[in-house]
Amino acid sequence: MHEMSIAMAVVGQVEEAAEAGGARAVTLVRLQVGELAGVVPDALAFCFELACAGTVLEGAELVTVSEAGRARCADCPAEWAVGMPPRLCCPDCGRAGGVELVSGRELRILSVTWEDDPDGGPGRTREPISEEA
Repeated sequence: MHEMSIAMAVVGQVEEAAEAGGARAVTLVRLQVGELAGVVPDALAFCFELACAGTVLEGAELVTVSEAGRARCADCPAEWAVGMPPRLCCPDCGRAGGVELVSGRELRILSVTWEDDPDGGPGRTREPISEEA
C-alpha cells in the first residue's frame, strides 16, 4: 500500500519542520491530493494515524483537500475536467495528441498547525512547509 509510504514521508517532513520551529505538538496537517495522484484518502488517513504514533504529530488531524484533474488541448483553446477514469481526448476538437494535464497529480502539504507555547496557548500555522510530499 503506497499510502503508507506517502504518510511516512508527510510525517517525516512535518516532524522536521515542527522540530525546527520549536513545536510541542502538531495538531493539524492539510494535504492537497490530486484526483489523478492514485491516492485513496481513507487509506491515507488510516496510514497517517499509524505513522504519527510516537511522534510530535501523534493525535494530529489530517485534512485532505481534493484537486480535480484538468487537461488542456495543445491544438485548440479547450480545457476540461478529465474525471475518473481520465478522459484525455479533447472534447472540442477530438485530438488526443498534445493533451497536457494541468492539475490533478498534486500531492502537497498545504499547511501545518502546531502548538509551540509551553503554557498550551494558541498554536500557529505554517504554510506551506514544502512543495511536494
